[in-house]
Order: sequence, then C-alpha cells, then structure tokens
Amino acid sequence: GEVGGSKIVYEHDGVFLHSCSERIGEQDTLPGILRIIDKGSVTVVDWSPVDATLDSSNILCAGKVLCNLLICVRFHFYDSASHVCGRNKWAFSFSLPDLKSIKRNTEGMGWSYLGFCLRDDTSLPALHFHHGGSTALLECLKKYIPLIESTHDNRVLLVSYNSKALSQSFENLFEDNALGLVHKFKKDPYVTTLGSFSKVTNYILDAFRSPDVMPQQRPASEMDINESIPGLEINHQEEPGFEVITRIDIGERPDIQRGEPVSAEKWSMNMNPEGKILNPDNLKKIIFKGGLCQAVRKEAWKFLLGYFPWHSTREERKPLQKRKTDEYFRMKLQWKSVSEEQEQRNTRLKEYKSLIEKDVNRTDRTNTFYEGQDNPGLILLHDILMTYCMYDFDLGYVQGMSDLLSPILYVMENEVDGFWCFVAFIEQMHCNFEEQMQGMKTELVQLSTLLKLLDLGFWNYLESQESGYLYFCFRWLLIRFKRELTFQDTLRLWEVLWTGLPCQNFHLLICCAILDSEKQKIMENHYGFSEILKHINELSLKLDVEEMLCKAEAIYCQMMKCKVKWYTSMYLSTVPQISLEFYLTPSSALVLVPLFLLLQSVVFVLRHQVLQ
Repeated sequence: GEVGGSKIVYEHDGVFLHSCSERIGEQDTLPGILRIIDKGSVTVVDWSPVDATLDSSNILCAGKVLCNLLICVRFHFYDSASHVCGRNKWAFSFSLPDLKSIKRNTEGMGWSYLGFCLRDDTSLPALHFHHGGSTALLECLKKYIPLIESTHDNRVLLVSYNSKALSQSFENLFEDNALGLVHKFKKDPYVTTLGSFSKVTNYILDAFRSPDVMPQQRPASEMDINESIPGLEINHQEEPGFEVITRIDIGERPDIQRGEPVSAEKWSMNMNPEGKILNPDNLKKIIFKGGLCQAVRKEAWKFLLGYFPWHSTREERKPLQKRKTDEYFRMKLQWKSVSEEQEQRNTRLKEYKSLIEKDVNRTDRTNTFYEGQDNPGLILLHDILMTYCMYDFDLGYVQGMSDLLSPILYVMENEVDGFWCFVAFIEQMHCNFEEQMQGMKTELVQLSTLLKLLDLGFWNYLESQESGYLYFCFRWLLIRFKRELTFQDTLRLWEVLWTGLPCQNFHLLICCAILDSEKQKIMENHYGFSEILKHINELSLKLDVEEMLCKAEAIYCQMMKCKVKWYTSMYLSTVPQISLEFYLTPSSALVLVPLFLLLQSVVFVLRHQVLQ
C-alpha cells in the first residue's frame, strides 16, 4: 500500500509487546501492527498498537518504561515532534541504517519473538509473533540490509554499516558486460559466491570490529618507547581511536631491476639427464626475478603448483600422471553418468551445473583459446569445473573459479594436467571461497596492517574516507589480480607468486605497491569513498606487471633494512602469533599499542619468511 507517498513493503498484524507489569489488569500483551515502509531515501520499521486505550506509562519491558526507551530511538521517517505527540506513545519506529542487530528466540514461548538493538545500543521491546510471520519479516529486511549470523551466537543477526554503498561499489568493481562476478555472491554459498556483496561486507566488518576493546590512557612504559627507537614518534596525549605511532622511519626504498624470463635452454640446464631439477631453490629465485618464457610454462607450472615433486625424475613422474589420469576420469564419469531424473533430485549438482554453464560462456572469450561458439577450450573448461565439483562437492563451484582455471588450462592445453594444477591452485585459495570467507577477512586485515606500517598518512586518509578496511582490494585478492591485468601479464604474475618468494604473502606487498602508485592521485583529488572505488575499478587492464613487481620487491627490501628490525626479531621469539583484531577499536582505528607489537604483526603477516 501507499502511505503519504511511501510504500508499505511488509505488513503483519498480531505482533505483540509483552509487559512485565501486572498493573494493566489481566492483559499482559499489547497487540499491534508491524510494517516496513519504504520512503525511497530511507526505509523504516514501524510498530503501532491496535488498542489505543491503554496507558503507556504502565507498559514495561525489561524493567524500563517503554516510553523512556522510545526517547532514545532516532526517528528518520517521521518528524520527531509530531511522531511523539500525534501517535500513541507506545508506538515506535526506527530507520534501517540505525539497526545494529536482531536477536531471534523461540524458547519456552511456542512462538518466535525478535529483539532489535540499535547502533547507539538502545534495546527495543521484543516483538512476539503469536501467529507466525517472523521469517517473512527477516526475508523482507534482507532485501534492504545484509543480515548474517553472529559467530558467537547463532540467534543473533548482525547488520553491517555502509553495506548498501559497499554492495553497489563491489558490483561496480566486478562489472563485466553487465554480467560480472558479483551478481550472485552468497545467495547459496556453494553456487553463487560473488553476487550479494552486502554479506561479504558484513563478514569483513565482523573481522575488523572488536567492541570489547575500549580506549584507555597510554601506560608510562609505552611513552618511553620512542626514546629508544630511532625514527619513531608517539603522541603522548589520550586520543581514543587514533594511532599511537605517528611516524616510522623504514629507510630508503632501493631500486629493483627485473631479470629475463627463464628460457627453454636455461630450464634444461637446471635438469639432470633423468629429468630431476638440480637446484629447486635457485631455480625458483630465477623464476621470481624474471618469470618463464611460454615454451617452458607447461612443464614448469606443474612443479610450481606442486603437481610434480621438485626432486622427482622423469620416470617417477610417469606413473604419477597415469594414476592422476585414471582418478580424473573416474570423477568425470560420476557427473557424466547422472541421468536427467537424478539431476532433478540433486539440487546442488543441478545448481553447480547451471552456474558453470553461465560462467564458462563469459570467461576470457576474447582469448583465441576460448573465442567462438562450440570452442574445444570452452568444453574443457566446463568439464574440468564439473569434475572439480565431484572432487570437492562441499565447496563445489563458486563464481570466480573459472577465472582461476582459464589461464592454467590455456598453458597446459590438456584436460587432466589442467585439472590437477587447478586443484593445487584452489588448495592455496580454498579459504577465500569458503562460506565464511575467513581467508578474505584475514588477508584484508593483514593488508591493512601492512599499509599502516608503510604509509600511515595514506592509511589515515583512507580511514577518514571510510575506506580503511581496503574493501576496494577485495577483487585483487580473491582472484589474484586476474581482472586487473592483461592475460599474458596474469601468467607472469602468477608464476612469480607461486615461487613463494620472497615471502609467502608477497601478493599483499603487490597490493601495497599499487596503492603507493595511486596514493598521490587519490589524496590530491580528495577522493571520497565512492571515488576511490571507482578509481580502483578503472585501473583494470592499465597496470604494468613488471612495475608492480619491482615496487613490491623494493618495499620488501625496504622493510628488511628497517632501523627497528632488531626489535622485530627480538619480539618475534616471544610472541609468535598475535591477533590483528586486538588493535582495533569500535571506530575501526588502531588502539594505543607498543611499536614492537605492531611490527610483530607485520612479520606475522609475512609468515616469518620476511626475516629470512
């Protein structure tokens, strides 16, 4: 229905408030009507009682007078004065941007009831659905705000801040001929993992927020740190939500030169007559510095991805390939032999198949290996992805996987080898595609920590523009820059990353390198949240992979020469693992922490290999 130019998108009567008082006689419930009203600029949840004869001063909930509770609620839909005076005093409403969480419960009642908590920590009276309807309400709310279960209490649904803007921004980031990766992100965790980015947003925010951490006065011992560490400045005033470290001198950034790609001749020189790699560590260093020429990629990638053991001989690899070939075709036969009737009863397999068919038809179609209709490359891409569903049915197919398979299959030109190399790559990336996306949460936290150390001023600017969580790097990390680089540059970058040098998380330093190159433009133009995301999106296919790699390696070398490296090494042995969430206040900035802990978290980000 329409109310004053606004649209009622949900309405349900028989929704009750329960009173804790006996002063209203035999009646201990207050019936009412619950509505969700879409005004266009804001959406409001509104509850109004049916019976206007009761005295609101007698309606109590959780020991608080209801009308006092309502004073704390922010009203955005109605004028506040007319709202209080013109409506029943026990009626209440709130706008969805003010909602923080919803608690569901059914225990001991025989019906469901929902409790709403606002962002200012106001708790509203629980709404009791005597005749059902709570599920329909939640489904309607999910159309406007992201709701996910709390990791601490599955009865609690959490709402993320800025979710609408982030969802729209992510859709822009992943846009690809209006059919980008994002459109179906987590409607079903196994089938569509890149569409509803509002949920991704909330997962990420959960990883960043630490509501139990409160600002506190800095201890005297912390204030003495800057006296013993050159290049460090600490603000000694109590400034809740601000960084304790205002400047770190990490030295000059060296100039880095890239090498030549490993040629077929050089590759052969690193093998003995039996086909065994003579010095894998040295060969990986050469690959890291220059990559590989196309002629040796087909063989070299099998070693880099772990499909072939580095110390295996040519004869030892033959039975391995035979065994893997048999295993692959057994799994392929499983989905090939499923009848249409069986497929109709296997909903998940049917959804996997549907999603794969859609994605295959829009993956790298400008590449000659995949262009045209009924292309053999497309058939192989489809079959490998379907077979992977048999290999790991729990994970199945997730949007984005076709982007990771395409370059591998292009290089291998073989179904079986392409499959097993893809399996090895997904094993590295598995946690990024899981339902809870723990890998993405961790990597974004780690990246934010690195940026704080390397360029606190830029990080503070991003934080001031609600971009301190580095959401705009999401696509970079999820599919390893596949959409940011040309196809050939992607091949070069991936083979460098697969060496594991100079540290396990070198891709995070690559992110820092890109941000360093774009920092001046972002800050000088005073880009805000939307402009930053738009700018990052427009970098696609404009980045130079060699420049990225040089700068990332230079940043790594710069960190190794940091004047406070000794402190990093010393404290690494005493606190080997620390939670990065420890440093975050509710305002998403670092709490006041000693320098050695921050530096140690960076070392932990780089998986200790930063000191090797």
